[in-house]
Amino acid sequence: MSNIDVVVTGLGATTPLGGDVASTWDGLLAGRSGVRAIEADWLERFDLPVRIGAALAEEPTERIPRVQARRLDRCEQVALIAARQAWADAGFAEPTDEHTDVEPERLGVSIGTGIGGPVTLLQQDDLLEEHGIRKVSPLTVPMLMPNGPAAHVGIDLKARAGVHSPASACASGAEGIATGYQMIQSGRADVVIAGGAEACIAPITIAGFAQARTVSTRNDDPAHASRPFDTDRDGFVLGEGAGVVILERADRAAARGATVYARLSGFGITSDAHHITGNHPEGIGQIAAMRNAITMAGLTANDVGHVNAHATSTVVGDVGEAAAIRQAIGQHPVVTAPKGALGHLVGGAGAVEGIATILSLYHGVVPATLNLENLDPKVDLDVVAGEPRKVELTAAISNSFGFGGHNTALLFTAA
Repeated sequence: MSNIDVVVTGLGATTPLGGDVASTWDGLLAGRSGVRAIEADWLERFDLPVRIGAALAEEPTERIPRVQARRLDRCEQVALIAARQAWADAGFAEPTDEHTDVEPERLGVSIGTGIGGPVTLLQQDDLLEEHGIRKVSPLTVPMLMPNGPAAHVGIDLKARAGVHSPASACASGAEGIATGYQMIQSGRADVVIAGGAEACIAPITIAGFAQARTVSTRNDDPAHASRPFDTDRDGFVLGEGAGVVILERADRAAARGATVYARLSGFGITSDAHHITGNHPEGIGQIAAMRNAITMAGLTANDVGHVNAHATSTVVGDVGEAAAIRQAIGQHPVVTAPKGALGHLVGGAGAVEGIATILSLYHGVVPATLNLENLDPKVDLDVVAGEPRKVELTAAISNSFGFGGHNTALLFTAA
């Protein structure tokens, strides 16, 4: 694999804080919460113990025509919205059959998802059981397949260098970005549309997480339910959304005068080989992922000034990650945990939080961890709380860890 500088030239997102990157970033800095009561008739029907979630701030149909939206699963809708935003932000024109700003054979896609389109699957199964085969949509399989979000983006933006769909639970979005980096380094592509998407606030996911006792039941106070690193945390809040970045060869970006937000200088991908839902008690996989990212970037732990923590607001997970950060990097980085405001976007989390990390580097400010009132003494890190903190940064890491023991750390350096 060659040593090619890979830079970020476009950003796109739709999240519980806003329908684009600007509103999401403003929400993080302002300390707004994207968590609210779920408004759905199935809550009463199933008598679920969890009645809160971090739904999209802006419905996809505000940006996608309703006719097109009906042909896409919600996960595919949010991926397409974020990708189109990132594409435009990079300065590329909408491709046509006659003209593309990037040669299709040199353009790739890597968009991960943890779950994909099970909402479509369940809805279509209900129709089959209630009304028979004639009511089942012929688009059922394209809407439910996990590669659907990446495939639709590839078709929309005319990418022919390969379309990838990493499925590594809550690390999927970050792994999508790492895979995009690898596509450029291997010489397969010059530009990659990379990120992650998820949209599965549904009875089955809420019930499953509730039975596993991993989600917050603070139904009477949604805005304060997600509390990473706080002594009073009681679980994560399920969210939905997508984040996409445009990765590009640095020489190509410079030649066209593109805005460069940051350089993707390294990544680490490891697996715990320990437990299907719990991280390794000694944090060996998380530590290795961060150290590998630092080594790939040619840096030392002292160079890393900021860590965007995966910290989901679970009792065990937050403390385990804090210990891993201390061992892999030290106590000096300024740490934040965006899930206090965003909730947990599952397959979209690593990509959206990767964008937040890039913007912290670009603007020199780290958003505060929302709802962090009493830092767990076992965390023992410099976690930003209360107000955003201005800080000069040259390198930052974004962590993403998922069920199955998946660990991905992305290391960005200042442009």
